[in-house]
Amino acid sequence: MKIPSGWKLLLEASSVVLISIAYSVIFTFIPQYLFIPTVEFTPQGVRLNLTMAAFLSLFIYYFIERQSSRKRLSEELLKTEKLQKENLKSELQAIKNQIDPHFLFNSLNVLRSLVFKDPTKAYEFINRLSVVYRVILESSRRTVISVEEEMKLLTSYAFLMQTRFGKGLIFKFDIPADELKSGIMPTALQVLVENAIKHNSFSSEEPLIIEVLVEREHIVVRNQIQRKIDPIESLGFGLDNTISRYRAATDKEVIVKESPDEFEVKLPLLKLEEEWTS
Repeated sequence: MKIPSGWKLLLEASSVVLISIAYSVIFTFIPQYLFIPTVEFTPQGVRLNLTMAAFLSLFIYYFIERQSSRKRLSEELLKTEKLQKENLKSELQAIKNQIDPHFLFNSLNVLRSLVFKDPTKAYEFINRLSVVYRVILESSRRTVISVEEEMKLLTSYAFLMQTRFGKGLIFKFDIPADELKSGIMPTALQVLVENAIKHNSFSSEEPLIIEVLVEREHIVVRNQIQRKIDPIESLGFGLDNTISRYRAATDKEVIVKESPDEFEVKLPLLKLEEEWTS
């Protein structure tokens, strides 16, 4: 629990005073009283002794606090370095995934078929494709973005996938308006949705339903499990990297639940005012 700075200062000052009094009583007044019964405790002598004890206490406190600060700074630097490495890895992989020749090839094939059949939808497809690239590039240098920005990426990506696969994919997004200003790691939702599409089979008769919703300070990505007959070997990038990024940036854990019928990932919502700039 984080103590407010005002209360922390008061607590530290009180501790110094109490330690000074305890030091004077234990190491000065009691020994003098026991071994020199005739000694007189004058107000001036008591004040001088307490003053010296206070200076000694402050010196000890300064030394302990300095060592503690050095340790905290070292831990924060290590944590920041680890987070920057994870973000860079995520950024490069996310951009690579979207610029992947297969992704572009498939997108261009879809676009080519739409140009003659449905020019209006083709125009929308181009707009959504540009949104995907723009949001990824704009957020790639940031540690935390708003849920609203991430949902712009996700809805555009979902549109591209749904245009390509038709009724085989069903997306259900339910994000309350007051949670759109919460924070999330860039591309976290898009990567999880991409993994669900990559590792499951689906068709218009047996569509894959992917849900994105908010539950108890978490944003949840959930889908039923419809494993492919020839499963794709997982490289472990998407989910593992997302967990590592959250672990490096916050104490809040990513929760992964898997049952025979359903796979679910819960990402903790973050506060944008606590954003770390990489």
